[in-house]
Amino acid sequence: MQHSPPPPAPAADAPAIGFHEFVLLCAALMAMNALSIDPMLPALPAIGRDLAIPHPNDRQMIISVYFLGVGIGSLLFGILSDRFGRKPVMGVALGLFALCTVACAAAQSFTMLLVARGLAGFFAGASRVITVGIIRDKFHGDAMARVMSLIFAVFMIIPVLAPSFGQAVLWVAPWRWIFWTLAILAVLVTAWMMARMTETLRPENRLPIDPRGIGETIGRVVTHRLAIGYMLASGVIMGGLVSFILSVQQIFFDIFDAARVFPLAFAAMAGCMGVGGLVNSRLVQRFGARRMSQTALVALIFISIVHLLVALTGIETIVTFVTLQAITMLTVSFTASNFSSISMEPFAKGAGVASSFQAFLTTAISSALGAGVGAAFNGTTVPLSMGFLVFGVVALGIVAWAEKGQLFTRPHHDLLRDRASETIR
Repeated sequence: MQHSPPPPAPAADAPAIGFHEFVLLCAALMAMNALSIDPMLPALPAIGRDLAIPHPNDRQMIISVYFLGVGIGSLLFGILSDRFGRKPVMGVALGLFALCTVACAAAQSFTMLLVARGLAGFFAGASRVITVGIIRDKFHGDAMARVMSLIFAVFMIIPVLAPSFGQAVLWVAPWRWIFWTLAILAVLVTAWMMARMTETLRPENRLPIDPRGIGETIGRVVTHRLAIGYMLASGVIMGGLVSFILSVQQIFFDIFDAARVFPLAFAAMAGCMGVGGLVNSRLVQRFGARRMSQTALVALIFISIVHLLVALTGIETIVTFVTLQAITMLTVSFTASNFSSISMEPFAKGAGVASSFQAFLTTAISSALGAGVGAAFNGTTVPLSMGFLVFGVVALGIVAWAEKGQLFTRPHHDLLRDRASETIR
């Protein structure tokens, strides 16, 4: 009988916690961003009235300034985690995030709220960057894509429930209690991480804070065709997601006059992203991250064409919007974790710097594009559907450039598959 070779050692020492708790904890860490965004959506009108925000579109700044802070913070925390380790940097950053969230709860003016939100986003940038670094410390290739998809699927429970949570708070307390609750949850997740997560960064992979070394790593990222290509494409596609988040409250409240059903409808659309992440985690090692994500990108373009035609002909209803947007969210879920994994594959050493640059670039691009679409809200769903279509076409062009026109392939199949991960269930 022919025996298969023993699996290679993992990229770093296994955490003291089991795999399922590892996934849950990573999802909880990444969910800090979703918890800072989605519960605010039903509260935006109340915040606008309380803080005298003059124009309804200006309320979007409560979300967009947070994204801006995340992008800027992302540049710093990966570098610090490559030097001092993932765990201590994450702990300090989340602690400061909790303090800034308290400042949001206490803000007495729109300006004060925006400053506190920007600072909260800055420190929250650590949650995504360092979590990706932790995962890259332990997995690579399609195995990393699978783990990212599992985490993404669990993480998506938060956006599904978050608007309902925000609405529930508004039923019993002022909007400020959304921030107070978020600060408490941040403290609890930080305590969980500090108590259970072990350091995943190998000593030999620690990097000094050397401007030349950091510049060299960023230079490697920028000049690596696949890495920079998939980072750019990810930022463009995420621009559609940001524009959806910025516009969706006004779409339901102003176009459809459906404030009551907004939490449930949002849950249905966001839930499709969670389903997509779970399906991707099951199929990605069979078909490959490239094939899965590129097929989803083509599907997104066709769905966006249909949605734009529906919007332009004036036959858009709440049913067509929720249905078409849910399918769009499903396709986005197949691109998110796969694009991230493909772009991070070349960077075992310097993963923190690479992850920082990835998070900064994708957040900067998505925030700018999403803010543009959000500001174009005109009482119809045309700007949103058109935004998704344009972003999808541009992202596909970037991916085609990165792959030198060779789409739907699976290069270096044997190198990308991590046999150790095949035992994960």
